[in-house]
Amino acid sequence: MTYIDKYFSEFTDNQLSQFKSLQPLYQEWNEKINVISRKDMDNFYLHHVLHSLAIATQFDLGNVKSVIDLGCGGGFPGIPLAIFFPDTQFHMVDSINKKLMVVKEVADAIGLKNVTVEHTRVEQIKNRKFDVVVSRAVAPLGELWKWSKPLLNKRASADESPNGLICLKGGDLTKEIQESGCKPYIWEIDKIFNEDFFREKFMLYQPMKK
Repeated sequence: MTYIDKYFSEFTDNQLSQFKSLQPLYQEWNEKINVISRKDMDNFYLHHVLHSLAIATQFDLGNVKSVIDLGCGGGFPGIPLAIFFPDTQFHMVDSINKKLMVVKEVADAIGLKNVTVEHTRVEQIKNRKFDVVVSRAVAPLGELWKWSKPLLNKRASADESPNGLICLKGGDLTKEIQESGCKPYIWEIDKIFNEDFFREKFMLYQPMKK
């Protein structure tokens, strides 16, 4: 929690309680189902929670109705963002059901009312639209954008709230971005959070074209 307290200060008591409950819950579930690398558990808040919350430093998801987390795994970035933005609906999707079971159990345990889960492949999601897609290290940008476009609402250009794909990625992205055909906005996360862990970690935003 030290890292959360270092960079954020305006949480309610309930939100703080929810964030504090995450590590023991994931520790417990990780002993049954390996959803997080064992070596990462010692750096849980830095590697998983703070990393997820990088999105909240640049995008006010409180102004959108619905967010889908593609390939959410054990619940990142969706669960920390759902705590941060309690009035926004987060739909957590993954093709591995046991990981979604952990997401659901964690959300229920901390009283998150704005989280739903779906065991499916993203290509199979039909007749549903969302304002924002979030994802962390799931697939190359080109594939993520191909999957995201059919799921995204198109909103009026006067609305400045985010409407597109926001993804967290690492390493040299030059070739990946070039091959994607996208022209994303890019943030270096170590410029947002001054921690060595975030060197060569980036946040990309590909908006829907109006």
